[in-house]
Amino acid sequence: MSSMGITQIAAVMGSCVAGGAYLPIMSDEALIVDKTGSIFLAGSYLVKAAIGESIDNETLGGAATHCEISGVTDYKAKDDKDALDTIKNIIDKIGDFDKAGFNRVKAIKPKENQDDIFGILPRSRSDQYDMHEIIKRLVDNSEYEEYKAGYGKTLITAYARIDGWAVGIVANQRKVVKTKKGEMQFGGVIYSDSADKATRFIANCNQKKIPLVFLQDVTGFMVGSKSEHGGIIKDGAKMVNAVSNSVVPKFTIIIGNSYGAGNYAMCGKAYDPRLIVAWPSAELAVMSGNSAAKVLLQIEKASLEKRGEKITKEKEEELFNKIKSRYDNQVSPYYAAARLWTDAVINPLETREWISIGIEAANHAPIDKTFNLGVLQV
Repeated sequence: MSSMGITQIAAVMGSCVAGGAYLPIMSDEALIVDKTGSIFLAGSYLVKAAIGESIDNETLGGAATHCEISGVTDYKAKDDKDALDTIKNIIDKIGDFDKAGFNRVKAIKPKENQDDIFGILPRSRSDQYDMHEIIKRLVDNSEYEEYKAGYGKTLITAYARIDGWAVGIVANQRKVVKTKKGEMQFGGVIYSDSADKATRFIANCNQKKIPLVFLQDVTGFMVGSKSEHGGIIKDGAKMVNAVSNSVVPKFTIIIGNSYGAGNYAMCGKAYDPRLIVAWPSAELAVMSGNSAAKVLLQIEKASLEKRGEKITKEKEEELFNKIKSRYDNQVSPYYAAARLWTDAVINPLETREWISIGIEAANHAPIDKTFNLGVLQV
């Protein structure tokens, strides 16, 4: 049914065992009720008999396990009523396929004061802040339905409304987060689990005909042997694949950092957003000025030493500052806008209006393409 464009939503309120465990996961979105819902291929008694592992059903396949560790389910509900209310909220935002238009209701201003945005963003771009606080000041009534909230937490994926329009938000979380496995993950960095979550969410928005809004403050994908061995390249490729093949309108807001491959994954200019705008706090580059200066300094030093020139500490510092100064001038959002890498540099308080105008314009152009991811590495 999913391949026919029919939305499927599963609520796990009891046990889903063996073959039945696959059914909710084959739906577009899956909810699980805390303490009563469970999903596993084999229950605790069979696990004990088969491999000798002693474990209870809740730890094996309960709501916390599948929402925060495995990422199998998308929402954790407090009880059955909460699960049904969540389903209603999801259905409420599905687009009208008969008219080829996007879903819109009467707009509600954010509850939270938008002027607070200027106090939320830190003075230093290396400092942490909570992207949830930015989202609350952009969406209607400051309300949104977060998708896979406990999984892949360096990216926030959520359904919301902006000026009445249903939207799917993909945003970089700039706080350091701790996974259920105890791993600390840097804010603004895309890890395998967050890339995996974003891929599925983008596919869901295409299935439901919901425009996508990307809120960028990204330094790139996680690097190092642990990430490479864990398959960050293939997981990142899946996310980039989903973004590039997305057929619903995409809108990109560059809030802070927009570096390297992170820019691509978060729908940079090359991936055809209908509008891409930057806040004055934005910075667009292959990498940060500090990191770039260190790399370029090593190249410069090697070149000078090859010619027999001796590099003193004072000379090294002078070179570093010279390179960094030149690089910093080129990462400005105004430098990017002047070269049409972005459409405009906007006042953060005008963000809702820009997105709304963009969706309204896109609403006049019916979607005539089919969302197709092709072959994905797994």
